[in-house]
Amino acid sequence: MPDRVVVVTDSTAGIPPETAAQWGVVVVQIQLRVGDRFDDENRYEKAELLEALRTGQEVATAPPDVGAFFWAYQEAVSRGATAIISLHLSGKLSTTAEAAREASHQIKIPVYVLDTATSGMSMGFAAISAARAGAAGATTRRVMTVAERRLADSRELIYVDTLEYLRRGGRVGTVQAMMGTALSIKPLLTVKEGEVVPFAKAAGTRRALAKLVDVAVKHAAGRKVDIAVVRFGPDERVTAMAKELRKRLPQAQEILITEMSMTVGAHIGPGGLGITVSPTS
Repeated sequence: MPDRVVVVTDSTAGIPPETAAQWGVVVVQIQLRVGDRFDDENRYEKAELLEALRTGQEVATAPPDVGAFFWAYQEAVSRGATAIISLHLSGKLSTTAEAAREASHQIKIPVYVLDTATSGMSMGFAAISAARAGAAGATTRRVMTVAERRLADSRELIYVDTLEYLRRGGRVGTVQAMMGTALSIKPLLTVKEGEVVPFAKAAGTRRALAKLVDVAVKHAAGRKVDIAVVRFGPDERVTAMAKELRKRLPQAQEILITEMSMTVGAHIGPGGLGITVSPTS
C-alpha cells in the first residue's frame, strides 16, 4: 500500500489557515493565558492580546497538552494516514515537541516528531512543502527529507520595538547583554541553534528595518526562495518591506505577508516584525 503521509505542526508556524486547509496540514494550537483566561491561541482576538500587552496585563504561553496532540494524530489516522510527520518549534523555547513525542506513543501508525530548532514561517514553509510532497504521493522518507531541506538553511529575522516583552517571558539573556539600555537602539534577532539570539542592532526603527531587508537579501544570495513578511497586528510597514524585497529578489518564488502567531507575538510585543527567508532547493 502506498504511503499516505499527513503533516502536523503547531501554531507558532504561523501558516495562514487557508493554506493549512489547502494542503491538509493539521495545526495544534499553543495555549495562551491573558489575565485569568487560558485558552488555545486561535480563540483570542489579536486586538485583545495587543491591548493586554500594552496595558501590562499578565500574559503567558504554554505548550499544548498531550491530549491535544493525541486527537490531532487521531484526526490524521481517520483521514487514512499511514504515517505522520510532526514538526515543532525549538525544544529550547518550549516543551511542545516533548508533548508530541509522548502522544505519538499512543498512536498505531508511525509518528515522526521533529524538533525543528526554529519557529515561525521557517517551520511553516517546511510543513507546507512536506504536505505538498505527501499529497503528491511521496514516501514517508521523501516527505521527511523535503521538510529537513527546507529547514536546513531557512532563517528567521526579527525586529522588536523593545526588549521588554522578551524580558517578561524570560527570553532576554544574551540579547539584553548585547543591546544595553539605550532607548534608540533597536535589536535585530534571529533563531540560532534553537535559541533567540541577536545578530545586529541599529539606531532607530527606520535603519533597523532597512537592515532587516538587507540581511534577508544577502541570505537569499541569488537562490530561489520563499519569503514571508510577518506582522503582529495591523502594520503598514510590511507592505513597503514586501515591495522592496520583490524588487531586490526577482528570483523569489513567493513573497507573502502574513500574521505572526499570537504566542510568538506575546514574546515579541507590539510593533514586532519578522522576515523569513526559506530557500526552496
